[in-house]
Amino acid sequence: MVKNIRSLFHPDEFQGWGKTKRYFEGWYFKVVNADETRAFAFIPGVAMDENGLHQAFIQVLDGNKGTADYHKFDITAFKAKSGAFEIQVVQNFFSNHKMQLHLPTVNGELTFENPTPWPNSWYSPGIMGPFSFVPFMECYHGILSMDHVIKGQLTILGETIDFSNGRGYMEKDWGHSFPSAYFWMQTNHFSTPGISLKASVAKIPWLGSSFVGCIAGVWLHDRLIQFTTYNGSKLRKSYVDKEKLELVIENANYRLEILAHREKVTELASPISGFMDGRIEESMTSSIEVLLFDKKKKLVLLKDIGRNAGLEVAGKVAEIMC
Repeated sequence: MVKNIRSLFHPDEFQGWGKTKRYFEGWYFKVVNADETRAFAFIPGVAMDENGLHQAFIQVLDGNKGTADYHKFDITAFKAKSGAFEIQVVQNFFSNHKMQLHLPTVNGELTFENPTPWPNSWYSPGIMGPFSFVPFMECYHGILSMDHVIKGQLTILGETIDFSNGRGYMEKDWGHSFPSAYFWMQTNHFSTPGISLKASVAKIPWLGSSFVGCIAGVWLHDRLIQFTTYNGSKLRKSYVDKEKLELVIENANYRLEILAHREKVTELASPISGFMDGRIEESMTSSIEVLLFDKKKKLVLLKDIGRNAGLEVAGKVAEIMC
């Protein structure tokens, strides 16, 4: 019980203490090298189905080649530290500041300098805000770092890749299933360093019904401008076709306009009722046009194009279009 209460206020830490079935938890580590020629995502986690069948896993996504590997382990291979974000899967180690990989296809160590987490407070733990306290959500979300600098190198399929001075991003999900329909995107490669965008729209089950929720944040060098359902932000436009995804979100102070260009995708495993039996498609080579407008000052704060963008469009998307 003490572990569960503490982890509630620290979304980066393992949340699954005491869980035995219909539960998943996964962390997403995106790394892009300095010259932006290579982009990977590493996703460690645990999965438990409705019958109590357990597994640990590490997915490896090569965004440029468009390939994905799923490494499965016995659940006993997964170790989590209480009171800190440190997890281990056999010899593979993950934290806010470091990643060590010892897989058949990947070896090496990366360190992360100056992570930029979503703000956390006692009344609003991370990006989920007050929804963090709702016990029946199908999926919870956390942002470990909107942007950070990478040091180190990895040997992947015999090729040594230097990631020093590259940029990274970290987030996580936990619960029992991904939403039945959602958009998700992220980029921290703009014309100048220190800018990052994360945005998602999803169908959220709620007390026998559902609603369309949105969460977006723009990190501008030293501040985070938030657009969330719980802070009164409204989704004004949500549209997708085979080539593009458009979002417009605004609140009392700001308006965010997004035009994401869809690129080639890679298939990844995703959770359904706790187990990794679902499939989603993710691109890591998309571009996102972003316009951020200060309504009160009548000032454009950001007009730029994000590169190396992660982009997912999943499920019955007509249900979240407006």
